[in-house]
Amino acid sequence: MATGNIFSKTTQALFYNYKQLPIQRMLDFDFLCGRQTPSVAGIINPGSEGFQKLFFGQEEIAIPVHSTIEAAAAAHPTADVFINFASFRSAAASSLSALQQPTIRVVAIIAEGVPESDAKHLIAYARSNNKVIIGPATVGGIQAGAFKIGDTAGTIDNIIACKLYRPGSVGFVSKSGGMSNEMYNTIARVTDGIYEGIAIGGDVFPGSTLSDHVLRFNNIPQVKMMVVLGELGGTDEYSLVDALKEGKVNKPVVAWVSGTCARLFKSEVQFGHAGAKSGGDMESAQGKNQALRDAGAVVPDSYEAFETSIKETFQKLVEEGKIDPVTDVTPPPIPEDLNIAIKSGKVRAPTHIISTISDDRGEEPCYAGVPMSTIIEKGYGVGDVISLLWFKRSLPRYCTQFIEICVMLCADHGPCVSGAHNTIVTARAGKDLVSSLVSGLLTIGPRFGGAIDDAARYFKDACDRGLTPYEFVEGMKKKGIRVPGIGHRIKSRDNRDKRVQLLQKYAHTHFPSVKYMEYAVQVETYTLSKANNLVLNVDGAIGSLFLDLLAGSGMFTKAEIDDIVNIGYLNGLFVLARSIGFIGHTFDQKRLKQPLYRHPWEDVLYTK
Repeated sequence: MATGNIFSKTTQALFYNYKQLPIQRMLDFDFLCGRQTPSVAGIINPGSEGFQKLFFGQEEIAIPVHSTIEAAAAAHPTADVFINFASFRSAAASSLSALQQPTIRVVAIIAEGVPESDAKHLIAYARSNNKVIIGPATVGGIQAGAFKIGDTAGTIDNIIACKLYRPGSVGFVSKSGGMSNEMYNTIARVTDGIYEGIAIGGDVFPGSTLSDHVLRFNNIPQVKMMVVLGELGGTDEYSLVDALKEGKVNKPVVAWVSGTCARLFKSEVQFGHAGAKSGGDMESAQGKNQALRDAGAVVPDSYEAFETSIKETFQKLVEEGKIDPVTDVTPPPIPEDLNIAIKSGKVRAPTHIISTISDDRGEEPCYAGVPMSTIIEKGYGVGDVISLLWFKRSLPRYCTQFIEICVMLCADHGPCVSGAHNTIVTARAGKDLVSSLVSGLLTIGPRFGGAIDDAARYFKDACDRGLTPYEFVEGMKKKGIRVPGIGHRIKSRDNRDKRVQLLQKYAHTHFPSVKYMEYAVQVETYTLSKANNLVLNVDGAIGSLFLDLLAGSGMFTKAEIDDIVNIGYLNGLFVLARSIGFIGHTFDQKRLKQPLYRHPWEDVLYTK
């Protein structure tokens, strides 16, 4: 066991099992104390590597994350404290691994319920290798103005109230972490504050004892008196009794053992800690208090009188000139986290993203305000979801069904079109699903799929302006622009596209108006007079019919329709639909285990 200070203002720790709040509290304490370097040198998160962003005052810092204890210890040789936030299942193994690192001197084990056999093994290893264990079942410890472990001492407000941002003259040790916070406040009220405080933990076998730390405090010149808070159960306090009787402690010790109420119960009582279990007279709070009193410690008659005893002992040392009370200082303010400041109404911060189509902050996700449960319970289909997420409203069933028909009809057009070809070649090159899909999607544009948008734009403009098919087609010709939605490499007047016929039939049956489709058909009649293959293709059919859907439903203003067409909604429909086919082609090639594709020489015209 160490014989003096185990922490200093330059102490750095390795933090095991990433926990954002206790690490940030440590860094805030560092800033409060005026430390030049953060007390957390590295984080160990098994299976992860990289950096974790946190704040050191106003500055955002990146703390390295390591996947193993060995790697962290090697990377940070000056870090000699290991703060273990592992669960009770893995705390023993990780703590032993830390103790085996030559750079680690102190291990704090936060978990409670560590198996007693494991705890004994850790204690034996630590003592034989001159290392210190704080815990298990501890909140940790703190050296005022220098270093603190995890959540020790609680919030910044409590730390400031307890004057823990600068060292005092009192060494404090307790079994209870919760009572430590209470005692820090009590000590700060009646003395110049603590120099160091340790919560050894409430398990039956603590890694270090009350007397271990009292003997340490006795060797620290800045500590002028000690305060000890024990509890019923076990015999740890008797090692302190022996130390007092043997004269190993030459500074005043004010002590209290809690749990005197246990005698009011007829049967054995188990308090909060595993070690706080009433037993015989020797383990009772009354028995321990009397033994400490007989050994020379200052022991009050009750916990309520504990504060008075601490105050009187401190004042006596001041009067004797043994304590020159520490002059208080004003700590720097800790910058407030933005989210806290926003919630308290202290600041206004602009957002970075606007979303009007979905919200996942409540009990269940919502699409355009419609809860997910409603979507499922009412039997909404893919078309309904598209109408909510794309158009932010529930369209009539004939509209959503038309959307679904478009998706089904456009899902695939064989392996030879450019998008499917690219997807197949990429899949056969051994690439993953996303890469293969994106390879196909990147071919979608004015010549493949993208004509839906252009068809809608040009048909709408011409129809709205009252142009005759002749004026429209010939005007486009003069501009050197092919009419989008007209023309097909295979289909012709005598070999119509079945998909176009199905869409037209559905629209005639369900749409209240097909003005734009009829205009597209009139244009087709004119273009067929020029060439047999200048038929209305599926892009033109979808483009014109979507205009009829938007206008005929009565749910969109003219400005909204213009926006939908200009933004490229209809191209989005083709992208969505064709993704189904591209994914299918990817799976098909993977399933067939097709080799790398190489284009045949005989299909290339080599010229000079």
